[in-house]
Amino acid sequence: FWVKIKISLPHIFLSYSFIDNTLNPDFVRKFILDYFFEERQNLKFDLYDVDSKSTNLSKHDFLGQIFCTLGEVVGSLGGRMEKSLGGIPGKKCGTIIVKAEELSNCRESVMMQFCGNKLDKKDFFGKSDPFLVFYRSNEDGTFTICHKTEVVKNNLNPVWQAFKMPVRALCNGDYDRTIKVEVYDWDRDGGHDFIGEFSTSYRELSRGQSQFNVYEVINPKKKGKKKKYLNSGTVSKHFSCYMLFFFLVYDFYTFSFIWFPGNPAQPTSLHYMNPYQLNAYAMALKAVGEIIQDYDSDKMFPALGFGAKLPPDGRISHEFALNGNPQNPYCNGIDGVMEAYYQSLKSVTLYGPTNFSPVINHVARYAASIKDGSQYFILLIITDGVISDMAQTKESIVNAACLPMSIIIVGVGPAEFDAMIELDGDEVRISSRGRNAERDIVQFVPFRDYIDRTGNHILSMARLAKDVLAEIPDQFLSYMKTRGIKPSPTPPPYTPPGHPLQTQI
Repeated sequence: FWVKIKISLPHIFLSYSFIDNTLNPDFVRKFILDYFFEERQNLKFDLYDVDSKSTNLSKHDFLGQIFCTLGEVVGSLGGRMEKSLGGIPGKKCGTIIVKAEELSNCRESVMMQFCGNKLDKKDFFGKSDPFLVFYRSNEDGTFTICHKTEVVKNNLNPVWQAFKMPVRALCNGDYDRTIKVEVYDWDRDGGHDFIGEFSTSYRELSRGQSQFNVYEVINPKKKGKKKKYLNSGTVSKHFSCYMLFFFLVYDFYTFSFIWFPGNPAQPTSLHYMNPYQLNAYAMALKAVGEIIQDYDSDKMFPALGFGAKLPPDGRISHEFALNGNPQNPYCNGIDGVMEAYYQSLKSVTLYGPTNFSPVINHVARYAASIKDGSQYFILLIITDGVISDMAQTKESIVNAACLPMSIIIVGVGPAEFDAMIELDGDEVRISSRGRNAERDIVQFVPFRDYIDRTGNHILSMARLAKDVLAEIPDQFLSYMKTRGIKPSPTPPPYTPPGHPLQTQI
């Protein structure tokens, strides 16, 4: 089998991997890509049956293909995405599994502690003074020293002090790369006596308390000379991982709120339903949503509007479901949100004022129910920029800053956005009633800055999404780090607390 991988602009990349004579190929070759959370990075995988040594793909049998984004792979549970192959009408082409793992520039640190048991006695008048030397393997098969422990004097069952080091220094970010550990008996003259050695990997070290934590210390010379030789003792370890970048294992939940001003039947309205192109609200929603949806496990988004009169009695609402179902406002993917948005324009009467605080409090109620850091909530607000409840909104943001959530605001239309800039808090941290927000959780961008006068909406919307999402990773990390939350292998599925998500009409 031959798999071809193509990565679209701005990263043109073409590569191949080959495995002979199998229907279940497990490609071990790794492709290193630059990953950007805030950008849409398209991938294409083509699979071929190799019939010759030719590198011309037309000479081989095409077996199937998939299209996806790098964010889709990264955002899958455990960084593992499984998809059905397509490309041949009427034929089942099998499935492909793609795994993502952060490499080389990872900002992950590890805390380890080792202890020995029944190590060989090397000193004539005493026991041994053992210490450990750690080596990182290089691409050319050589080894480089990356850490030495302290010496434990006169002890065959030593317990070395815990130490912390970057994973990059230990294995260059490659979890399967060999790590060699040598055990020595310290001598004052520097001629330290070799006790033995063992090999492991970062992945093996990180498996927790199990049989993989105990390593036999082997002295190759002794093993070659003595038939009954077992080992020169054992070394076991305790392991803790401190992820300064643990983005891949968390689930993001996105709430979309859209402000409804003006008459959508009028061309002057920002909600105008132009049959030939998306309006400003729809373009902003699609640009941001198509990227952020890759990090939501079930792709079901609660989408709500605020500032409208609802049928049948014309009640004013600041939290109504776009799909018309207050008991279940979830929409299937961003396409589902777009469809619900267009349907709502036909059924509700747009009406002020513009109150942000009910919107923020709505999401904060659900974010407050998550204590273990397994989920993170993103609130996307698209509005024309006029805020009627500024004081209450500031208080809501200050309260929400201690919760696992971020707020994205896209301002559309020609209005002045001074209030939005104040909420953003990049220069001055937002405060309310003498309390400062614990952290910056708001990112604001004006939509008009991203309108391409040449008509190239694709590139302009890509820039909008990039700038709007740029601060999310740091906001996410600041919440996790300040609470000492460490990642689990996979997050539990999100279940709304105690009752289905409901909106207030």
